[in-house]
Amino acid sequence: MGLTEVAAQLRRPRVFLIVIGAVAATTLLSGCTANEAFFFDMPEPATKEAHTILNLWNGSWIAAWGVGIVTWGLMLWAAVAYRRRHKDEVPEQTTYNMPLELLYTVVPLIMILGLFWFTARDQSELLTMENDQVQTVNVVAYRWNWGFNYLDEDVYTVGTPAQNSVLVLPVNEKVRFELTSPDVIHSFWVPDFLFKMDVIPGKTNAFELTPDKIGTYVGRCAELCGVEHSQMLFSVKVVERAEFDAYVEQLKTQGQSGLLDTGRSTDEGQMPGETAL
Repeated sequence: MGLTEVAAQLRRPRVFLIVIGAVAATTLLSGCTANEAFFFDMPEPATKEAHTILNLWNGSWIAAWGVGIVTWGLMLWAAVAYRRRHKDEVPEQTTYNMPLELLYTVVPLIMILGLFWFTARDQSELLTMENDQVQTVNVVAYRWNWGFNYLDEDVYTVGTPAQNSVLVLPVNEKVRFELTSPDVIHSFWVPDFLFKMDVIPGKTNAFELTPDKIGTYVGRCAELCGVEHSQMLFSVKVVERAEFDAYVEQLKTQGQSGLLDTGRSTDEGQMPGETAL
């Protein structure tokens, strides 16, 4: 059967429905969950604020699927209702349809304004600094690693080329993140937090999150920052308060008191204007 014959078969409503059903069945039988199939499987939220982001994401996809279903339904209805019934039949020719044109203009405008309103509302909520944090961490992104200053405890930790940096946070305690960089633009991203923010030289970006699930989560730079961008990995370990206190004492014992000004280890050499520890 050639391509012409296949196309002719697909134009038949019954064959078209069978093909759509087969595609749907294949998707479901492949092991995809509903979350994977319809919302593209966002990570399970690991902070209290992440649920707001997840709800916005899922709501956007519900709206998108609604538009898709209506559009596909109209396409199928048009293919069936206005199909050629006789070989020499010519469909009715029209220049415009005012109700349809109004529908295609007004409905997308309402949808765009609605999505903008929900996005602006959630963004305002997430970026509002209430300044009631329990912990403050200065994230220092640099080529090509991460340093973390625990401002309240006056200790720091920093990654090395051989070992990624680890950020330890107490569970169920609001954390204020202050992002700085001594060189180029980076981006602080923990996928399980459903949040990321750029780290810009000469500017301090900040946000607040409350980790509410104990575990270890992968973090990375989400901004193409140079040749070793792919190596800018770190991990976030969310623990009970007692374990966090023990970790702080361990840093002090290792001589990592004070604050890391640049994020660079002293054995990597200094750049002009940098302060050594």
